[in-house]
Amino acid sequence: MGITETDNVPKVFIIGDNILSPLGQTTAENLEALKGGISGVKQHNDLFCSPERVAASLFDGGEISKIDKNYTKFENILILSIYDAMAENKEIVAHEKTILIISTTKGNISLLETEPHTEALNTRVALHTSAQLVADHFGFKNQPIVVSNACISGVLAILTGTRLIRSGVYEHAVVAGADVVSQFVLSGFQSFHALSDSVCKPFDKARTGLNLGEGAATVVLSSHGKTETDVKVVSGAVSNDANHISGPSRTGEELGYAIKKTLFNAGLTAHDIDYISAHGTATPYNDEMEARALNHAGLQQVPVNSLKGYYGHTLGAAGLIESVIAIHAIKEGLIFPSMGYEENGVSQPINICTELLNKPVKHALKTASGFGGCNAAILFSK
Repeated sequence: MGITETDNVPKVFIIGDNILSPLGQTTAENLEALKGGISGVKQHNDLFCSPERVAASLFDGGEISKIDKNYTKFENILILSIYDAMAENKEIVAHEKTILIISTTKGNISLLETEPHTEALNTRVALHTSAQLVADHFGFKNQPIVVSNACISGVLAILTGTRLIRSGVYEHAVVAGADVVSQFVLSGFQSFHALSDSVCKPFDKARTGLNLGEGAATVVLSSHGKTETDVKVVSGAVSNDANHISGPSRTGEELGYAIKKTLFNAGLTAHDIDYISAHGTATPYNDEMEARALNHAGLQQVPVNSLKGYYGHTLGAAGLIESVIAIHAIKEGLIFPSMGYEENGVSQPINICTELLNKPVKHALKTASGFGGCNAAILFSK
């Protein structure tokens, strides 16, 4: 399944964005942290009474000081992220052709750990409940949409907003994603023996697993560009491995198909791509699969990084956080190094970025993969 930019449908511009993470409350603050090589990942002992030491990127409270007690932590970071991204786009909130799209994998799942199990809790923990609370907080006119498809949720949410704008049903889409770390989330990844107790090393020979992370991000999509520097969503595609509920494809062909479909729909070749923001979880199988997929698509020479060493894996927010960084790679001509990478640890050649690169970026590709075999690719361009 793919989308493409054509002459007879509206173009989709990114007119606002935000990243809210342990590295900062705005995109600018996050970019400065990345320029300084700062990681939000720290070691935590006794996290949720876990007997194992955990390395994760977690809010310490100071980063999200404007907490509204009427909302959960998950809802609060969504609201704060949307507020910042909408600072110069407030007029579109009440527009009849504006849609709010929420991306998450776990939402308020942590309430099941702290609250009595009642019908009221079943309603409160539902993803659509949180989405409507956030929509009502800002005054969005239309019923919000929730996208929850494992770790491609953030990228898929942007693609969903793009499709809705190109269809003419909406003119604007506010796409926001968030997830927080809970005992449920932590224990799930521990059961897979998938976590590293130090800062993760995507694609590196010595990688031992992923770090979890908390965060939120927002992009504001519109058929009405504001400036000549607005980046566009050009094309994208999704696919599925049909391989295993938690293990990715062993060949990478399926993600490779989504990438090739994205390039074909954009009328581009592998030689046109200037930068790839990979999923890069630092788990043995995901990194291997993704390296194979990039080779299937002929992209092995293109500079690629993973941002997981800075943010950890933020689940439903990851695709959005990393897309915002890709958007600003185009705006600023800046590609960040892949933290933790020293020696190639995958069987296929890929061009991992190991230092801060200043180079023109016209076309940036973002990839994502997740449990259930889901894959997504999206292309951003000047």
